Order: sequence, then C-alpha cells, then structure tokens
Amino acid sequence: MFTRSATRTWPDEPGLRERLFTERRDIVSERSLTDDPDHAAFAQADGPFHAYERTVSTTGDHLVERTTYRLRIPWFGWLFALPVWAHLGRRGSHLDRPARLKPPWWSPPDRIDERQALVLGLLAAASMSSAFTNTLFTQTAEFAAEDFGIGDVGFSIGGAVVRAGIVIALPFAVLADRVGRQRVMRFVAWAAPIITALGAFAPTFPTLVATQAIGRPLGLALDFLIAVVVAEEMPRNSRAYAVSVMAMASGLGAGIAVMALPLADIGAGGWRLVYLVTLFWLVVAVDITRRLPETVRFVREHVVAPPLDKRRFAILATVAICANFFVAPASFFQNRYLREVRGFDAGTIALFTLTTATPAGIGLVIGGRLADIRGRRRMIAITVPVATVLVLISFSVDGAPMWLSAFGGGFIGGIALPALAVYRAELFPTGNRGRAAGLLTASALVGGIGGLLLVGRLLDRGWSYGQVIGLVAIAQLVVVIVVLTMFPETAHRELEDLNPVDRVSEPTDRGSP
Repeated sequence: MFTRSATRTWPDEPGLRERLFTERRDIVSERSLTDDPDHAAFAQADGPFHAYERTVSTTGDHLVERTTYRLRIPWFGWLFALPVWAHLGRRGSHLDRPARLKPPWWSPPDRIDERQALVLGLLAAASMSSAFTNTLFTQTAEFAAEDFGIGDVGFSIGGAVVRAGIVIALPFAVLADRVGRQRVMRFVAWAAPIITALGAFAPTFPTLVATQAIGRPLGLALDFLIAVVVAEEMPRNSRAYAVSVMAMASGLGAGIAVMALPLADIGAGGWRLVYLVTLFWLVVAVDITRRLPETVRFVREHVVAPPLDKRRFAILATVAICANFFVAPASFFQNRYLREVRGFDAGTIALFTLTTATPAGIGLVIGGRLADIRGRRRMIAITVPVATVLVLISFSVDGAPMWLSAFGGGFIGGIALPALAVYRAELFPTGNRGRAAGLLTASALVGGIGGLLLVGRLLDRGWSYGQVIGLVAIAQLVVVIVVLTMFPETAHRELEDLNPVDRVSEPTDRGSP
C-alpha cells in the first residue's frame, strides 16, 4: 500500500473553477475542509481509500489540483492503480458532462468503503487458490492416466470420484453458519493446498484420486464460502460485480495451473511437479489468517439455522445439476480431446487454454456489471444457449474455427456466470446461507458426476466427442427454462428484502453514490 498522487493544472475558467471546487461524488464521496474561494481542500467522507486528500489552489491564471491517496486492495491493487490514478486526475475535464461524475465502468456500480475494498482483494486471492486446487486434477488427470495406463472408463470414474468428495466439504458449510465464515475459511485456506500437493507423491492412479477427492472439496468449501462473504459484504447493486471479480481471479488461478502444465512434458511423471506448485497458495492462507474480518451480517444479530426454503433450493439445485451436467464433462474431457483427437502436447494444450479461456475475463466484467444494472434473468436466457452452442462447435471442428468457437463460448459463458452464481447466496438468509451454498455446490457436482460417467461410457462405445457433448448440452435448455419461469429478479434488492427472516436489525446500505 503506497501513497500516490495525481496532479493536474487547469486554466482558471469559471466552469472549471466551479467543478474543481465542488465535492466529488463518484468512486469517492468528499467533504469540504475549507471555505476559501482561492483554495479548496477535501477529505474522504465515504470511499475505498485508506487515506485521501484533494486540494485546489490558485496560481496566477491557473488552478492546480492535487489528489493524494492510498488504496488498500490486497493482491490486486496493481490492477486498479492506473485506472484509479487516471480517473482521479480527470476531475476538470469534459465540461459538457455533469460535474458529479458517475463511477467508471471498471468500478462497482455502488461506492464501496475501505473495508469492502480490503475484503474484495483478500477474497480474490482466495479465489485464485481455490480455483488452482479445483483445476489441478482436471488439467493433469490425462497425463497421470497415461502414466498409469488408465482407459476412458477408469479416467471418467476417477473424475467422478474426485467430484464425489464434495461430501467432505458439507460439514464446513454447516460449521460456517454456526461459528462464522472467517474461522472456517482460515482452516480450508491452509488445508486445501497442503492436501492437494500430496498428489505429487501418489504411487498409483487411485491414490492420486484419493488425495484430490479430499483436497479438491476443501478448495470447493473455500469457494462457496467466498460467495457467501461476497453476498454479505457487498452493497446491493454490486453483488454480481463482486462475483465477476471473484470469477476473474478464479480464472487467473486456473490459468496458473494451466501455465504450470508444460512441466508435464519434462518427462515421465513430470505432471507431479505441477502438484508441488500448489504449496505457493499457503502465502494466501497466511494473509487470510491475518487480515480477513468476519462478515458484518454474521456478526449482526440474526436467526440461527432457520428452515431451508425448499422451493428455492429445489429450483437452484435443478439449475446447478443441469448446468454442470454439461460444463463438467466439457471442461474435464477437453484436454483428452485435444490430446487424442487433435494431437496436442502439454505445451499446445496450455496455449490453447490460455488463448481461448483467459480473454473470457472480459466477459466476466461485462456480465457482472450488466447483471447489477440490467438484471439477471434476461441475460442468462440469452447468453447460456449461445455459449453452449459455441462450446459444442469447438468439439466438432478443427483449426481456427475450433479456437474461435472455444474463445466465443468462454467469453459468452463469462457474461452469464456472475448472474447465475450470485443467486446461490442471495436467496437464503444469513443463518443458513453457508449450508445452502454447500448443498448447491454438492448438487452441481452430482450433475457433473452424471455427465462425466455418461460421456466416459459413450466415448468408450465409439461415440465422437461432438456427439456426446451435444447430448449433455441438452441439459442447458432446462437451465434457461427454469431461470425464466421460476427465478425471481434479485438485482437492486437488499438481502433482507429477499430474506425477510433476517430483518432482526436493519442493515445500512454502505455504498450508493
């Protein structure tokens, strides 16, 4: 966390003077410290900065504006450094626009405070760790299976067993509702990378599967608790935005796993080195242990363990099962398809994944903001079918069309993800939000297991990849129908409006500009 400054010199013109001497109301809300007509000073009244001051002074026929600030966003402060600096330095420009600038496109629709910025950064780092541990087996399983001489059926069974390990994560979901999110997240942030790294020493494929059937669910527990904390900490108009930030961080964590994949080409057993990289994420565990606070809503008085809304859970579970029935095999078998059908080596697979999936982060930014501003349901109904068709095409064609369709599927799917993901935490009260998130994650994995087993058996019987992926893609139609007919619109609504049982005490909406 460094002190930065943005200094601009403007001509002393009436319109500019009026604008510069007016309090900001965009990413920061200012309060005036002086009444001097030739010198203005402002401090932060509300906003994300750890320290903030803006001064305007008259020097001859010019106005000198200087903004000094410190922004505390762990891990990802570098990503926002240039946009924040540029935005703070353009206060006097564009006189044809309103004096009180709207938040820029890259920021949350709501104004966030310093605590929320801190939590957002820590959760994004945790998302990278979670995504790495969740992606690792998917990326390395083909190389491990080849090393151990495992066929299509054994390969798909291994993937299903690892996903079935979700039962290990469910007690942590219940525990988070009892003792708090912070304490449980601290534990799984340490345990997930340590146990996952044990895969490097597996003497057999079943042993590798066993280590990942424990480590991966712990990473999933971290993931669904991140979603809970995001929902409970972020303002009402920025929950999907925060989900998109978490998804981008997850993409980066998964991308690091992909970038480590060329280690598998070093020689026999080279895939084991990729598992050792997991230990890096213990640095994130240290930071979460030191700085992550308990959520405001959990600390506030709330009803403990209220009954689970069975209807809401049923419709969300249906969507989770059907979505993952397609997504799980499409992602898990991608490397096997590229290796067996297209003849890619580990380095080319990594290049393909990074080239086609990493830019999808742009879709996440777009999707998160649109979901908060325009709403969730209509966007899901448009983007899910398009993304599904593009992914199916990528399993059916070769060359440039394969690369382009995979990129398009990831990009459009990225737009849909924040709107879909945010529902899991929004539609349940504080007292069982963790439990619901865990059970919905388990439901998604049940769908994934079904998809994996079906695809594995059909491939073993001679079906093509295009045929089997097309078959499981039908489940995505159910997703669209359920969302359009049964999902409520949750954009712009407080969690307490969606879950009246939580109205024990009213929240304060920290963040509306």
